[in-house]
Amino acid sequence: MKKIIALSAAFGCVFFMPVHAVYAEDIEVSAKAAVVISADTGEIVYSKNSSEKLPMASTTKIMSSLLCLESGDLYEPFTVDSQAIHVEGSSMGLQEGDIVTKYALACGMLLPSGNDGANAAAVEIAGSLEGFAELMNDRAQKLGLTKTFFVTPSGLEGEGHGSSAEDMAVLAAEALKNETFREICSSQTIKLEYGNPPYTRWLKNTNKLLSMCDGVYGVKTGFTDEAGRCLVSACEREGKRLICVTLNAPDDWNDHIRLYDECFKKVKTAEFGIPCEMYVSLAGSHKDRLAVTTGDETADFTVYSKDTADFTYTIASPPFVYAPVKTGDEAAELIISDNGRELKRLPLYAAEDAEYKYPEKESEKSKLEKFISKVKDIFN
Repeated sequence: MKKIIALSAAFGCVFFMPVHAVYAEDIEVSAKAAVVISADTGEIVYSKNSSEKLPMASTTKIMSSLLCLESGDLYEPFTVDSQAIHVEGSSMGLQEGDIVTKYALACGMLLPSGNDGANAAAVEIAGSLEGFAELMNDRAQKLGLTKTFFVTPSGLEGEGHGSSAEDMAVLAAEALKNETFREICSSQTIKLEYGNPPYTRWLKNTNKLLSMCDGVYGVKTGFTDEAGRCLVSACEREGKRLICVTLNAPDDWNDHIRLYDECFKKVKTAEFGIPCEMYVSLAGSHKDRLAVTTGDETADFTVYSKDTADFTYTIASPPFVYAPVKTGDEAAELIISDNGRELKRLPLYAAEDAEYKYPEKESEKSKLEKFISKVKDIFN
């Protein structure tokens, strides 16, 4: 268990502040709902009906693939459920008896948007589509997605299935923290082996924005008759990171290009001062605390109007770091948060050596006194 230490004013720490949405001037887009947020802080840079709940089609698979990648045993082969893969719409080409891995299914969800891959993963992980939907909704609740409800893992409509542009942007930001997710969704093609027996094949990404827009590295497309064209993307330019979501957008590619071109002009990269003096509890040494530092790592964030007064720093560490410790040993983590939302974690390293304190040898006088005391106890 880790101990959380809130850094006080002595460290230049700040207090939680309410989040205020800020907006760029109107940018004309075809989407019924749209949002652009900082990928680092979640700060809203542009909004159009962004809190309205709407169907979001296969962008649903952002959640499905994230849960799949987090479930473990990604490269362990198994046979797909025969009933699960019989589903309409886009496919990664699964057939009865196919041998796959969870990694392959995640690729099949994120690139060709395979509904069969989503269903196969759901049954393998949770035993049923309904059980997997419960996992999806539990995760949505933990992320604070108040307008989101999942019925299917694929995004095919079910009663109540929907989300908002804001919620989908927050979900994308969370998913992109997973390095494997980011690697997959940013790939235009991926080479895999699956089938019965498994054979080599190439999957192609439906996200044309990867080659159309400078700096784009994901995330997911979607389309149904009810939802229209839906698109979630992420983009980085000159160290600044934004996430864009459009729902029901007939001209989604150009909507995203236009929004990025305008919104990148409105944001900046800000490096926030990290507390200079930080300590963790130390045991087994001549001193009771250990100085720690972030080393060469810094914390830079894409912001629109935020400043350092919006951030909180806390140290997460074991109850005690035990000596001996050498300078440079990893000892804890620094958590940077905004309004209770974790933004970034940086490793904290020992800034000094801490030698082990050997127990003092018991003196001959002390030993004699203990012996006499025991003898007295025997004869009393």
